[in-house]
Amino acid sequence: MKHILLLTAAIALGTAAVAQQGNPGGHFLEKWDSDNDGQVTLAEITERRGDIFTTFDEDDDGFLSTSDYVMFDEARANDHASMKAAGQGQGQGKGQGRGKGQGGEEQAMTLEFNDVDNDGQVSRDEFMARSVDWYTQMDRNGDGTVTKADFSRGNN
Repeated sequence: MKHILLLTAAIALGTAAVAQQGNPGGHFLEKWDSDNDGQVTLAEITERRGDIFTTFDEDDDGFLSTSDYVMFDEARANDHASMKAAGQGQGQGKGQGRGKGQGGEEQAMTLEFNDVDNDGQVSRDEFMARSVDWYTQMDRNGDGTVTKADFSRGNN
């Protein structure tokens, strides 16, 4: 069951960094805007991150270990590769279409970003607490929601 969930999460994860041709942020909105209203709220980010944590906590111990992160990183890499193969990552340079600060949404999923106490693993509490920090990075124009406008080059 976990392996089916892993595949589902890999597809749902998406990467906000990918700017679809003429549609910066489109992939992010498609994957994170659960009510399809054109904006991503903190509640949507929090819910999705909770689902992601549960999916990748392979042994259900309440922590993402380094081995859990290996699977997590592989799922994200596979998602990137499939989007690139589909032509959705064309013209995307490092840092484009990302939230405030270097790394944006990609940084928000890393062990380094989420391991607040630097013990080499990420507890559910750590992962969930970082949702607010990530959301703040993504809301580049500071209007309280993440929309296509937050991915435009004018908001860098």
